[in-house]
Amino acid sequence: MARRRAYLDWNATAPLGDAARRAMLKAYDLPGNASSVHGEGRAARAGIDRARRQVASLVGADPQHVTFTSGATEAANFVLTPDYRMGRAPLIIGRLYVSAIEHPAIREGGRFAKADVTDVPVTRQGLLDLGALAALLDAHDGATGLPMVALMLVNNETGVIQPVAEAAKIVHAKGGLLVVDAVQAVGRIAVDMAELDADFLILSSHKIGGPKGVGALVSRGEVMMPRPLIHGGGQEKGHRSGTENFPGIVGFGAAAEVAAADRAVSALRLEALRARLESGMRAVATDVVIHGSDVARVANTTFFTLPGLKSETGQIAFDLEGIALSAGSACSSGKLGQSHVLAAMGCDPDMGALRISLGPGTVDDDIDAALAAFTKIAARRGAAGRAA
Repeated sequence: MARRRAYLDWNATAPLGDAARRAMLKAYDLPGNASSVHGEGRAARAGIDRARRQVASLVGADPQHVTFTSGATEAANFVLTPDYRMGRAPLIIGRLYVSAIEHPAIREGGRFAKADVTDVPVTRQGLLDLGALAALLDAHDGATGLPMVALMLVNNETGVIQPVAEAAKIVHAKGGLLVVDAVQAVGRIAVDMAELDADFLILSSHKIGGPKGVGALVSRGEVMMPRPLIHGGGQEKGHRSGTENFPGIVGFGAAAEVAAADRAVSALRLEALRARLESGMRAVATDVVIHGSDVARVANTTFFTLPGLKSETGQIAFDLEGIALSAGSACSSGKLGQSHVLAAMGCDPDMGALRISLGPGTVDDDIDAALAAFTKIAARRGAAGRAA
């Protein structure tokens, strides 16, 4: 009997949770359009309103300030624009500053021209360089418009938790706006929009056990908002037109409620599993490098380099051993290549790295399987080196 595969790529996508699946199946049986005023339409609207409250509760926000999108990438392209309004008056954002370790959806700059996007460096530990951020904002030309800073709360490759609240003080002291990518943070650490002092949060459903193809932009208020990316029938208060993805949205809401309820207990369990994983890896290969392990990380992520093992080779080798993991971000059409995160941290990107990410469904047997595979792969690496 073949051993079951170990799915250890939860940062790429989490399997659909039971609560989300049940909510979606129920929603598929409702025929109404949420914009219709009849009973069926009102039932759909009630489901979306409930999901809005569930998502808002996950991040300590006002439900009225949650705008549903087709995912985090759309939310990023919506919010990252030089064209804002303050009430009815136009408000211009002159330049976008992004940390050098941001997800490609942020690093591309949304609707900003490439010439108007500036990278902010990070430390060797993978933390935003707050001094560099302050210096860049000091030099910002206010005549071009306000500065905007985009910063992830948790890095998707290393799992390192970024100093968002500290960055917010710097940004707001300079009159700027702060956009926080919280995609990898929700469900893993406590996220409170007020404590972070963020102007906008970007969220994704499928990272927390909800369906793919749904996300949200959460705003501090509604007075200052970006120009809509999608125009049409005026759904989502005119911020995002198009008939709402009712089953997807209610699935997102159900997943958000579970993530909020289970976060603390899940984090403790995953931290213990990861500690056993990393301890075992270090025992097998003393030269293994675990990136970001000397600063605060979320409990589920291990981003490691095994010297002499290329990322592509390693990913295939683990897959053949029945282990699903990734070589960094899985959001680049399946492409493998150098990690911009490693490069930003001052590491040689040619060395490559692999990411193991755990989730609520991860069990001890999965860690055992990962360590068994790691032991085989590390031994083959050593044998190849001796043969050469």
